[in-house]
Amino acid sequence: MRRNLPLRFEFIPYPIWRRKMPKVINTLTKPIIQRFYPLAYDETPPPDPASMADVLVRYRLLPDMTLTEIHQALLESQAQIENAYSDVTPDFLSTPEAPARIPAQWETMESIIVTWPTIYPPLWDLHSEMVEAIAPVAEAVIIVPGELWAHAAWVYLMQRGNLGTYQNRVKFLVLPIDDIWVRDYGPIVCLDDAGHQIAFSAVYDHLPKYPQTRDNAMPWHWAAYMGMPIFSLNLHTEGGNLLSDGTGTLIMSEQIFRANPKYNRQTLEDYLHTVFQYDKLIITPKLALEHTGHVDLLAKLANANTVLVSAPTSASTAAQLRANITLFNRETNAIGEHYTVFELPTPPLYFNWGAYAIRRSYTNSLIVNGRVLVPIYSLKEDDTALRIYEEAMPDYEIIPIDCTSGINGGGAVHCMTKEVPAKAN
Repeated sequence: MRRNLPLRFEFIPYPIWRRKMPKVINTLTKPIIQRFYPLAYDETPPPDPASMADVLVRYRLLPDMTLTEIHQALLESQAQIENAYSDVTPDFLSTPEAPARIPAQWETMESIIVTWPTIYPPLWDLHSEMVEAIAPVAEAVIIVPGELWAHAAWVYLMQRGNLGTYQNRVKFLVLPIDDIWVRDYGPIVCLDDAGHQIAFSAVYDHLPKYPQTRDNAMPWHWAAYMGMPIFSLNLHTEGGNLLSDGTGTLIMSEQIFRANPKYNRQTLEDYLHTVFQYDKLIITPKLALEHTGHVDLLAKLANANTVLVSAPTSASTAAQLRANITLFNRETNAIGEHYTVFELPTPPLYFNWGAYAIRRSYTNSLIVNGRVLVPIYSLKEDDTALRIYEEAMPDYEIIPIDCTSGINGGGAVHCMTKEVPAKAN
């Protein structure tokens, strides 16, 4: 178990070398950063298996294998890889003929998308855990920026040895991306009136000091590869700030108005009605000292009338969390049902390197085909959170995922995954 220290000095899963900063600072910090991140291959993957083997050895990703063994394993890799990049030009003015339904996460999912943390070696275990938990119940689609990264990830997964007979449920797509937060920039896949899949892409620009062009284009390339119609969602927002119960209720935090100041409550609802089928929009508070403002850090729908929320046990954000609990105790869903509210523990905030405020949330989980992947943080609160999930969702298999390293980027399981709902029968 970890101590809840208010100040930490831990790995940062952000491409901090890409951040806009004075040139002199960039020059001074680069040699230090290179010790922990494979900067040489940030933009261009290693050119051959021998170079990739060197990377895996240098960052101790496969400590039980020799350089020669890793090289040979890369050459013999049986990873399923497809190139999903295309010359598609995003049409930011496109709109659907009719509003589409956002399925709830507990509906049948065809696949789950994750982006492999190629440049974040400490996160390879976390992403492996997620893939291993997804593959038995859905296809795990792993985005990588180059084919050799796919082979490296495959060798890593094979060395862990936990996929068993589900190896064929893991597929790699080569796509240019900037970072791992696929929940936020990935496609919002919906179903039209005929039950066919269509996708939406919002404007992804919430980290202005970092490059985001490739992430912003990712849904368009993915949809072209899938042969799926895709339309523009004319909102500056991210997937982490949109929850749906599939039967008419949408939930967002008040961050939506900060990111889109031209909208008020009425004009936002009017616009959303043109793209999504819904009857009621619930707006939650935004957490203090938390830069994303996403609703998935303070609420999780277990079903249409059950919600898990973060309890007001962290002093720095207690007021917002109390207001959130009051909101769900008072509100009903779109069909008039009151919510059953379960309170999850909220570990105290800490600062990583004195600059990054880190909030650990147990609501940042993923539901997929009878399983719930719940983030844990090597804390005593983990057991309490898992027990509450078991109580709130007794028909599901609750699977803990260690997000101790990943949370230093500001997100956990939900932030690093994106579901693709199955077509209606």
